[in-house]
Amino acid sequence: MDLSISIVSWNTRDLLGQCLDSVYAAADGLDIEVVVVDNASGDGSVEMVRQRYPRVVLVANTGNAGFSAANNQALAASTGRHFLLLNPDTICRPGALAGLVRFLDEHPRCGAVGPLVLNPVLSGAEGPVLSGVEGADETLQYSWARFPTFWSEARGRLDRRIAGADKAPTTAQDTCSLGPFRADWIGGCCLMVRRDAVNEIGPMDESLFMYCEETDWCLRLVRAGWEVWVEPAARIVHLGGQSSALVPDEAASRLRMSKRLYFAKHHGVFTGAALGAVLGLKYRAGKVLCGRGRGGGS
Repeated sequence: MDLSISIVSWNTRDLLGQCLDSVYAAADGLDIEVVVVDNASGDGSVEMVRQRYPRVVLVANTGNAGFSAANNQALAASTGRHFLLLNPDTICRPGALAGLVRFLDEHPRCGAVGPLVLNPVLSGAEGPVLSGVEGADETLQYSWARFPTFWSEARGRLDRRIAGADKAPTTAQDTCSLGPFRADWIGGCCLMVRRDAVNEIGPMDESLFMYCEETDWCLRLVRAGWEVWVEPAARIVHLGGQSSALVPDEAASRLRMSKRLYFAKHHGVFTGAALGAVLGLKYRAGKVLCGRGRGGGS
């Protein structure tokens, strides 16, 4: 088995269908298996997958297990020599999956690789629909960064520069012109990992319910001597934040908690607590300002 694909879904039925269609269309002769882990959706996602995609291995959770735990369920249920995290609000372009598999096969010290991620062209009056049309005017969506520091998190500015560059590329064309490049970590919307590397470092950290889990995974890979790369020749389109948008306050709370836990794990409990306090103050200040802006008060 060349590739196991894990798609964790929560109330994204229509987007999930588009994603699965693009996966099978972009299989390019690969021997693949797809595992959909549904975190107790209430929108008919489970029924849709059962009816339309009988090839999919479906794990229907009775509660929301979180992103890390759900992907670990898919990891345990799959057998591919490579394992792909893929968000349901993505569309795989032709050649993307084969390109990432080929990159891992040709670079034995690469533990994880990600594609060039593009913003979508939206269409449809009834909600977001991803366009996978070649030649669409899609812009670069940053999918990589340097490992966060206390000050980068306090400022809310990730460092997107790559090694040897004074500034980050700003367009998809500029990024493609670089060819493959090393990164510290890659976002979990589309992240392919070598199973041998996962067997060495272990599965995703389930204490990180959502957010920071891919950063943690990549840091553990790098500390174990594996490399993390971006292969811009492989491309996907990513809408982004669809499940989180359904519960924005909870998502914001989960984000702050994950950042605190990540920093406590890798930089010490004191640093984690200090960052949590800073982020909490920024969030509360932002809520106050937003409230004043909407109400027109002083």
